[in-house]
Amino acid sequence: MKRSPLALVVVAFVVALMLYFGYHQARKRPGVAGASFTQSLAPDFSLDSLDGKTMRLSDFRGKAVLLNFWATWCGPCKIEMPWFVDLQKQYGTQGLQIIGVAMDDGSKEDIAKFAKDMGVNYPILIGKESVGDQYGGVPALPETFIVGRDGKIVDKIIGLRGKSEIEDSIKKALNTRPAASQASASEKSSVPQ
Repeated sequence: MKRSPLALVVVAFVVALMLYFGYHQARKRPGVAGASFTQSLAPDFSLDSLDGKTMRLSDFRGKAVLLNFWATWCGPCKIEMPWFVDLQKQYGTQGLQIIGVAMDDGSKEDIAKFAKDMGVNYPILIGKESVGDQYGGVPALPETFIVGRDGKIVDKIIGLRGKSEIEDSIKKALNTRPAASQASASEKSSVPQ
């Protein structure tokens, strides 16, 4: 049985259309890659750091957090990591904490060597697919979430963006106020007993 080349072209076109529309429909559903997280509370998680400590995102409430999902094989990640090192130095004393989440299949040792070679001065956590799913599936790397002092997401960056744009988002996050319960807790701790 001989197949018509036109039939194959039509089938390929229909499959391409289905993939295109399926992808764009998935991006519109909440909780799926591409969903808008801006101004929603950043999902909390618990992950191990390279030095074996367990860290939670909620440990950093009251600080502005740049949460960067990356991998050692990711070219754009290698471009922005030196920027993050500089930004941590520049804004760390003002309350910024950068956290890297390695979404790598490499060993902890390989990730640690890579981070050391890049001069990383912020915690690197070993990522899990389930944490990526909490943030919409992390469809592309790098993917960065800027979280305000109140724990709400200020900006979501998929892929590589310019350093000055990232810095603008950091400044916005630093200008947010901690949640009321955090403010009252810190006020209580500063009141003499």
